[in-house]
Amino acid sequence: MRSGGITRRWVVTTLSFIIFILVVVNVSASVSIKSYYYAMAENTIDSKVQKNAVQTFFKNYIDSDKRLFEEGAREFVENFGYRHLMHVWAVSDDGDILVSSAGFYVDDAVDIPDYTEASASETGTAIWTGYNSQGEKIMAKTFIVNNSDGSQAGAIRLIVSLQDMDRQHIKYTVFISALCLLAFALVAVSGMFFIRSIVRPVVRINETAKLIAKGDFNARVESTDNNDEISELCDTVNYMSEEIARSDRVKNDFISTVSHELRTPLTAIKGWAETIRDIGDEEMTAKGIEVIISESDRLYGIVEDLLDFSKMQSGRMVKRAEPVDMIQELNNAVAVFDDRSKRDGISLIYTSPEETAPMTADRSLIKQVFANILDNAFKYTGQGGRVAVFAEVTNENVIISIADTGCGISKEDLPHVTEKFYKANMSVRGSGIGLAVVDEIVRLHNGRLDVASTVGKGTVVTVIFPIDGKDD
Repeated sequence: MRSGGITRRWVVTTLSFIIFILVVVNVSASVSIKSYYYAMAENTIDSKVQKNAVQTFFKNYIDSDKRLFEEGAREFVENFGYRHLMHVWAVSDDGDILVSSAGFYVDDAVDIPDYTEASASETGTAIWTGYNSQGEKIMAKTFIVNNSDGSQAGAIRLIVSLQDMDRQHIKYTVFISALCLLAFALVAVSGMFFIRSIVRPVVRINETAKLIAKGDFNARVESTDNNDEISELCDTVNYMSEEIARSDRVKNDFISTVSHELRTPLTAIKGWAETIRDIGDEEMTAKGIEVIISESDRLYGIVEDLLDFSKMQSGRMVKRAEPVDMIQELNNAVAVFDDRSKRDGISLIYTSPEETAPMTADRSLIKQVFANILDNAFKYTGQGGRVAVFAEVTNENVIISIADTGCGISKEDLPHVTEKFYKANMSVRGSGIGLAVVDEIVRLHNGRLDVASTVGKGTVVTVIFPIDGKDD
């Protein structure tokens, strides 16, 4: 058994507590049964003989010499009708045994604790439980007989054997102990079965988690059929493994994509720099410088995306609030992409609304939101396609939608487009973190980002920002 394991803790705590409870129950039952039998023995004595009845019987045998009391004692013992239930002794005022219902001599040296106690008691009665000279367990009760002046004339002692009661007590105690042991065994067996039904799946989960930690993302836990929390945990671990595997694939794709994105402009820059160095033609130099500047801008954009993503991951992306007109920022972003639309042969449709959309926001981050969404729209739209920008200003929000007629996104990929490193279309350049950064910026401004798409028809990206309000 593993030290500190669930099974060990259950055995130490639960079974120990159960043992304690069963011991308490067993002891309490045993004491209660014994008390019941002894109370029954005392009731037997009290129901057959009472002190007043004894005193009344001896009223004609007292206030005279001792021989008269002894005569009365013999008559009392001989006429005692319950000798089949108990023994009766007559005792003199000196503590000597005058007569016994057993019919045999009793040594005067025998110890009679109840007689001694009754003699000193105001009630004139006392009861004692113990062993007689033959080693038999007995209960004895003594009734003092008084003279009319209150002096002690003698006593009657009634004796009940407790051996049969003790035997019954032992039988019931053994029976109750057996029931307790049976109950303990049932609890222990059922408990061990239940604990193992928990421990075994947990062990499998632990082993699978170790495999996943070592990089084996294909490791799976065999789910139980109990439809309980353990089964749910197994399913969760399997789902976690699948998600880690997917994230790992996306990460690897991201590294591959970024490496390719970095290598392509670097190759162009290096190639044109060598061409300019070797040829030195003015026309070729001018063309090469344009390429170098263009590709450098492309590298700069990739690096900016990575830096923004790093800020987003570390929680260092913060907004520098200032008054901003969202429509004006959108106008500026669309104007920047106007030249690109002509260069790429893509129609850009946009009509600026007349309303303003005042908002306290980070101007540079808002520019990045529009730039990233428009860049994606152009990247995934082929020549001859269309990108339409629509803006609507309400009393509470500004709603900006950018729709393209590009390749679209499948239903399977759509829920993941705002996740880090995720790219639905690996054939198109890009780092795959643009929308993840957009989503973070929009949430930073208490806005909402929605993406709707149909494969082969295009994509609509909508951002909704709360504004400061506008005049009616």
